[in-house]
Amino acid sequence: MTTGPVWDPGEKTHRDENFPVASSIVSEKHRPVILAFYRFARAADDIADDPDLPEAEKIRKLDAFEDTLMGWNDNVPEALPLRAAIAERGLSPQHAQDLLIAFRMDASKNRYANWDELIHYCNYSACPVGRFVLDVHGESRDTWPANDALCTALQINNHLQDCGADYRRLNRVYIPQDTLAARNVPTEALACAKSSPDLLACIRELAQKTDEVLDAADLSRRIGDLRLSLEVGAIEGLARKITAMLKKRDPLSERVHLSKYGFALILTSAVCIGLGRRIFGRAYRAQPC
Repeated sequence: MTTGPVWDPGEKTHRDENFPVASSIVSEKHRPVILAFYRFARAADDIADDPDLPEAEKIRKLDAFEDTLMGWNDNVPEALPLRAAIAERGLSPQHAQDLLIAFRMDASKNRYANWDELIHYCNYSACPVGRFVLDVHGESRDTWPANDALCTALQINNHLQDCGADYRRLNRVYIPQDTLAARNVPTEALACAKSSPDLLACIRELAQKTDEVLDAADLSRRIGDLRLSLEVGAIEGLARKITAMLKKRDPLSERVHLSKYGFALILTSAVCIGLGRRIFGRAYRAQPC
């Protein structure tokens, strides 16, 4: 079996994500608390994704994050800014606690039997991020189902983009086992330098299912805060673009990430369309700016 080069993501920041994190579109008063949440999540995720840490040590460190978040000690510096921001805003720590559940799952679980298991994981790994941002903006919890659809789609996109690297680096496979088995694709195929036709079919099937999840989102239209609505509209556009790329490209041998120019173009287009809808009504349709 021919293997591809091992991908090393290096130190990831909010500027390396598939979506804007607390961008200048969002009101300045909300950015610090959103970034505090992101940095907490990033630091905890780095522990769960450390290939050199044994499972028990990962769990111990993640438990320490929760202890500091809840105010039981001050031992984890990355949790202190979020704890302070939550207290200042009168927010619940539950979203951050839910993320820690997902990171504990990452520490101990490397395979997902089917789509439902993957969605269960996303309920903890992705949905709490959007829910927290909505709570920060005081949005209705009626937006949560649409948020959960969008965040789940973003998470699955990321799993598909990085499927080879996750397997090689962490022996972790988010592509459901029954999806691989239906086409007789061995898990070891994720270590190849190029996807087989059958593995590509698995990836494209999941990309199509992700598109269907996005169809249920439509979150930007449900948000009251104009600036947040514009940012979420951009995220929806970025998610659509990535699913389209996953239907055409091979994540084992090709780049399935947006360039900075492509990212900026979709962001600008989405803002223009979002503003048009607010000014001219829901029926407004615009060509990209």
